Amino acid sequence: MLKKALRVIVFLVLAVIFFLLTLYRPDLSPEYVQEKYQTAESIFLDVDGQQVHLRLMGEGEPVILVHGSFSSLHTWDIWQKELSPYFLTISLDLPGHGLTGPSEGKHYSVKDYSILIRRIAEKLDLESFHIAGNSMGGAVAMQLSSDHPELVKSLNLLNSSAAPKGVEEPRTLDSNEDSGRDEAFIFKLARNPVFSKLLLKCTPKFLFQMNMEQVYFDETKISEAVIDRYYELMLREGNRQATLDRLMAPRETTIDYDNLTMPTLITWGKYDNWIPLRNGQALQTSIKGSKLKVFENAGHVPMEEIPTESVGEYLAFLGVEIRNGYFSSPKLISSNE
Repeated sequence: MLKKALRVIVFLVLAVIFFLLTLYRPDLSPEYVQEKYQTAESIFLDVDGQQVHLRLMGEGEPVILVHGSFSSLHTWDIWQKELSPYFLTISLDLPGHGLTGPSEGKHYSVKDYSILIRRIAEKLDLESFHIAGNSMGGAVAMQLSSDHPELVKSLNLLNSSAAPKGVEEPRTLDSNEDSGRDEAFIFKLARNPVFSKLLLKCTPKFLFQMNMEQVYFDETKISEAVIDRYYELMLREGNRQATLDRLMAPRETTIDYDNLTMPTLITWGKYDNWIPLRNGQALQTSIKGSKLKVFENAGHVPMEEIPTESVGEYLAFLGVEIRNGYFSSPKLISSNE
């Protein structure tokens, strides 16, 4: 019986080792991901020793676009295309994300990110700017707007984290606070001391597909190319460790909602499984004069899932008149009719 038990134990250990080997994914080199994912408009800006990946498009008043957790500046692809005829658009990969890669000093808090964006604005000689942020990026935009309201012309929050105190905000991809609610499977793993170590080398792609299915309302809009992009940019050397460092660090936000006196648009995908609509309603109550627009056909990332509808709302907020059907293909009448 003892021999049989030992054989079973050995078999199970070997099976686990084999399974982990099938999940093993080495880091991707910065050169590989840069060649694949940088754009024609990409630049790398030295900000206090950090090489930050930016994409600049258009001319006019500046608009800074801030992505959420696990994401990259590519989340704004269509927004930048549609905003750039009217504005200078600036998107960036926050440290620990995309092509920017990890921060040597582990500067991953909302406060750190807000300071980084202010420094970018200084380096680009921007006296003031509009700013829009999704999820964690919304918290970053609010923190910057709270600390330096004189810099911010307007604020756009898309399914933003950092709801006011007193609102039940569940743990999401952007929150480290306990709430007694369930969180996504991948974040439970990331915070587990054993599995977090495994995720540094064994990062299964299916977890990314699962999370994409949770943040989109319409799963048919999730392309293989989008999943590959999220996955490969996470495998960029240093980004996995940076993500674990960020998720395990205490959350640092000191937002004074009374300082958010600039024109503010709050937009929310109604079917957000990460940050519920009530958080958007609480933000509207806390930010005087703000406007809340709810999209009936979107989840957590409306700028990806319904990009033309969501950017049309933002353009109108910024004072650009968009006719109905502007983003639709023209209906051509043949000469025979």
